[in-house]
Amino acid sequence: MTTLTRKLFPFINWIHTVDRSVLKKDAIAGLIGAIIVFPQGIAFATIAGLPPQYGLYAAIVPAIIAALWGSSWHLVSGPTTAISLVVFASLAPIAEPGSETYVALAITLAALVGLFQFLLGIFRFGTLVRLISPTVVVGFTAGAGFLIATSQLKNALGLPVPAGSSFYETWHYVFTHLSHINLYIVGVVIITLAVGIAVRRYLPKIPYMIPAILFGSIVGFGFNEQFGAAVTGITTIGALPVSLPPVSLPAINVEIIRELSLIALAITLLGLTEAVAIGRSIATRSKQVIDGNQEFIGQGLSNIIGSFFSAYPSSGSFNRSGLNYEAGAKTPLASVFAALFLMILILVLSPLAAYMPYAVMAAILFLVAYGIIDTHHISYIFKSDRKESALLIITFLATLFVELEEAIFIGVILSLAFFVQRVMFAEVTEVGESKYHESLVSLDEAHDVERIFGVLMVRIDMSIVYMNSDAIVERVNELFMEREKMEGKPVHTLVLDCSGVNYIDIAGIDVLKGLVDNLRSKEVSLVITGTKHRVRKALLNSGLWDSFTNYKNVDALRSAILERVIRLRSK
Repeated sequence: MTTLTRKLFPFINWIHTVDRSVLKKDAIAGLIGAIIVFPQGIAFATIAGLPPQYGLYAAIVPAIIAALWGSSWHLVSGPTTAISLVVFASLAPIAEPGSETYVALAITLAALVGLFQFLLGIFRFGTLVRLISPTVVVGFTAGAGFLIATSQLKNALGLPVPAGSSFYETWHYVFTHLSHINLYIVGVVIITLAVGIAVRRYLPKIPYMIPAILFGSIVGFGFNEQFGAAVTGITTIGALPVSLPPVSLPAINVEIIRELSLIALAITLLGLTEAVAIGRSIATRSKQVIDGNQEFIGQGLSNIIGSFFSAYPSSGSFNRSGLNYEAGAKTPLASVFAALFLMILILVLSPLAAYMPYAVMAAILFLVAYGIIDTHHISYIFKSDRKESALLIITFLATLFVELEEAIFIGVILSLAFFVQRVMFAEVTEVGESKYHESLVSLDEAHDVERIFGVLMVRIDMSIVYMNSDAIVERVNELFMEREKMEGKPVHTLVLDCSGVNYIDIAGIDVLKGLVDNLRSKEVSLVITGTKHRVRKALLNSGLWDSFTNYKNVDALRSAILERVIRLRSK
């Protein structure tokens, strides 16, 4: 079978592993996944500002296509929290949430996102997702959690918060209308939260959403029966349409493409980052190799084809993918089974949504919001790196106070800026000998590191490129002056440990030539060690290599330097 065939139909790579045992395990995992995604789909559609059934539609066709044409065997695609929030924040200013125009824009957005993702995969830009650092994702999702919770305050407190209110405006309205809070609705929210938290903590194998929704809905129904809906103010979602995903057509025209393209690009980056990160995370446990470009293609096709079946933008789901693996799924057929079982659940359970209060959905979304705030990594980032902490805080605040697609780009730009700054910083360290180490050791790394009189040994721990070459040479000169001031005599030998240099460009070579010429005019001997093949080749081609005495290991270097020191002292 040709490589092209395997690329066009990647499921050929695993379909032969399916037997009766695998089929049974995948079917069980799929059933569990369908039960989980039913309440999640309704919740995520609510976040996205869409009628509840559209969250279920996004978990059917996109899940099947992404499973069959993706790379991961366990990644489950469909509606996700972060993307749902971006869809709402981006489209709400353009059209009334829940309206026909709004739904049409969301479906069109799925087609554009899928097209971008597909093209990135075809042209092998799988590394593009690295533009979004993990810190940006953590900051963004934390901000998204706060936004989701804020968006549900009106349903959780029974307050008529004006439509389109910002994060600040919503909280200001709540604090200025505390006396108008509906205690019946708050009671339903508290009971739903209590059941959800208890089940998640003490019965983790049971999907917490299901018992929480059941108990909350029963309490809401009881309040309405006892006191009357006019008194309690408890309203329900209403019965969902008992239908499979209807055929739809993206509204593609120049004006809409112009209006949605930037939003689509932001969702593309976010969605691919989610999908590839989740796929690779699970692959470390399943011992599978993930092809990033194929995953791009799979996600792209899932959104493109999904847009013709009433789906809004989808991506990989961390919770459902992790549960899919834990439930024993062996192949992507588990996602296919989940979609098929979900269609059955839609036909059976959709009428029951008539008894689900909006207050219950608000409580479920509070739990979802809390669950996506990665407190573990936030704590680690704050403890480990000041710049990463600043990046997290800025991304978090941008998520709360500016447009969400802009917040994503702000995070990307800042993470790139911090990366460039790190590259520009001169990582030049004075090193010396240690009897406990075979290599040269930084003076700060061990207590027994010794300097050799008249010999300055420095280690360059970064590639030498146009952005940092001047800073590297400046740092070497600073160390020269510090050493001569300390010893009271000129340094006679410079040792460059280049074991940490992976690459040197033309600008780096030019600046290094200037350093070499300056030191040779002062009769300083130049020694180089630890050079990698690529660096050595660049120095050879430039003619700079002959200016150095080269030693491949520290033992040879140590002997040569000792001989030179003895010879100089005997003069």
